[in-house]
Amino acid sequence: MSEIIIYHNGRCSKSRGALEILQEKGVPHEVRYYLMEPLSKAELKRLLKKLGMKAEEIVRKSETLYKEEYKDKKLTNEEWIAVLAEHPILIERPIVENGDKAVVARPPEKVLEIL
Repeated sequence: MSEIIIYHNGRCSKSRGALEILQEKGVPHEVRYYLMEPLSKAELKRLLKKLGMKAEEIVRKSETLYKEEYKDKKLTNEEWIAVLAEHPILIERPIVENGDKAVVARPPEKVLEIL
């Protein structure tokens, strides 16, 4: 079985919920604290491909930084990737990756779709 990676923010209840599901199910996983260890542009591109999403679709639009700096901007996918690499707080959470698939686990039970 592939190694499952949860891109985790311990301050987020949804992220904690997804992590709890993995732990309760006894699923081996790696926790990546993406705020402390930001994803590179290449990692973001790879993850977006697995999600089947564009970068703007995983932007947290409720964040103050988004509202103040990016709300009315029309950026390309590459530009959004650069923004997310520079400001990981804007990445929706949690994202759970399993092999060639990934899911934004909102609600946390969505993690079950890729186990």
